[in-house]
Amino acid sequence: MREVLVIGHRNPDTDSICSAIGYAEFKRRTGLPEAVAARCGDTNERIDFVLSTFQTPAPRFVADISPRIRDVMRSDVVSVSPRTTVAEALGIMDEKDIRVLPVLREDRTCNGLISVYKMSKILFPTPNRPFDSRRVRATVRNLSRTLTGELIVAVRPDQEEDLILMVGAMTASSFSERLSSYPSEKIVVVVGDRLDIQALAIRERVRVVVITGGLPAEANVIEEAKKNGVSLIISPHDSATTALLSRSSITVEHVLHEKFLSFREDEMLSDARLMASSSSFQAFPVIDQNKHTVGILTKTDLLKPFDRKLILVDHNELSQAIQGADQVEILEVVDHHRIGLTTPQPILFRNEPVGSTSTIVADCFLSHNIEIPWNIAGLLLAGLISDTLNLTSPTTTKKDSDVLAILEKRANVNAREFTEKLFASGSVLISKPGSQAITTDCKEYVEQERRFSVAQIEELGFDQFWKRKTEVCEALKEYKEQNSYFFSALLVTDVVRQKSLLVVAGPEHFLRLMGYPEIESGIFELKEVVSRKKQLLPYLSHTLRRHL
Repeated sequence: MREVLVIGHRNPDTDSICSAIGYAEFKRRTGLPEAVAARCGDTNERIDFVLSTFQTPAPRFVADISPRIRDVMRSDVVSVSPRTTVAEALGIMDEKDIRVLPVLREDRTCNGLISVYKMSKILFPTPNRPFDSRRVRATVRNLSRTLTGELIVAVRPDQEEDLILMVGAMTASSFSERLSSYPSEKIVVVVGDRLDIQALAIRERVRVVVITGGLPAEANVIEEAKKNGVSLIISPHDSATTALLSRSSITVEHVLHEKFLSFREDEMLSDARLMASSSSFQAFPVIDQNKHTVGILTKTDLLKPFDRKLILVDHNELSQAIQGADQVEILEVVDHHRIGLTTPQPILFRNEPVGSTSTIVADCFLSHNIEIPWNIAGLLLAGLISDTLNLTSPTTTKKDSDVLAILEKRANVNAREFTEKLFASGSVLISKPGSQAITTDCKEYVEQERRFSVAQIEELGFDQFWKRKTEVCEALKEYKEQNSYFFSALLVTDVVRQKSLLVVAGPEHFLRLMGYPEIESGIFELKEVVSRKKQLLPYLSHTLRRHL
């Protein structure tokens, strides 16, 4: 089923979550019913407060969008059991128009593969091995079933044996001489209405007599067959066809490709392509963690377009996107940050210099004259307020202000009162350990070939930060080392006093270039700086260029 995930960045903030839900609703209402809001990171107490207030469930969690085997495999596996005859297997393959079949045991583990190529060696032996054309490995019952014949006399019908096929198309004396060349108990005689040959074969106690052409067996022939312990089959086919079909009564367990390539259903499709391309097989069993076969993958399946697509909101850099975003088609981007994405084909890219992505999403509803549902209006209001600190951030524009006024009426919410509740709803520095607090709203950037991270925490005052300063600073340093960043920064913003503290873990020579007052080692005071996007990031980029 086709699916379009509308998803924000890793470590989502309120605007990211709310704009994803809002834009998915907008796309569904404008002709994209498969649009689904998603997230690739955990929510926090502040986001949970917003979702609870406006009675909306959190977007679906998706950690990795990378195409997997399960996304393209065929789950309706056509298979056979080890005791299936070659004739039956060939019939299935012809009916289903497939070239390879997995042979599955009762517990759905794969015993091997059978192919038309391997089975053709049974039906068409090579000229340098003429005896193979007369070998029949089968049970009497399978032989009768393969011939669609009638088993008149059944002697040990389910005992599998290695038999020798002999066609009675010669004089009785010549046939008698040939019979003596092989053990009679291993011979299958194919004969028409030659009563003398039938009687001779039964008298010599061959293993099976097959009367061809659908001709009835004489009563005395049946009686003699029972007396001498000879199985008797009536075949509806002529002698040549009967002889050819007899060889295909062998079960597939004897013609298996026992060495075969299989894949786990959760394996990356990109890895499977490399392995499958070098394999001579055209199809591969797909197994689960218990080695049970749950699907079949063909080389054709590997060329299928992946049916899950993305719409990115509140970000447009792959370093911030869900894992695997570079392997699927990105249909749209709705964002208010700097542009950092290139795509192989043109896409709808809506990027506006406003305070929040929620502002852009709300404007989509308004410009298309689509009524904004109450809960969606409330979510977009929360996203706008969160990102603009209720219109006090330097990123705020007139459009943010105009849209917020409309959302207040649609959601029946007072923005000022809601702002107080929103920022009082959950302190990251209270609810999370330092290692999680510094990554709750963290983004990765690349400048001048240097990778670095910038996180932000919005608090009511700095009290909680100073109480946990040592833990937070150590966590930031460890995070930098784990990810091999040039530096990692944390902006702790006081939403009441409109100022921030900047904590930086990085090289000493880089920290010395910072122009803000250093309160303690690696901790700087940033008055009137509250925006990571518009104020801090440009400054850090400038400082990084100076360093180089």
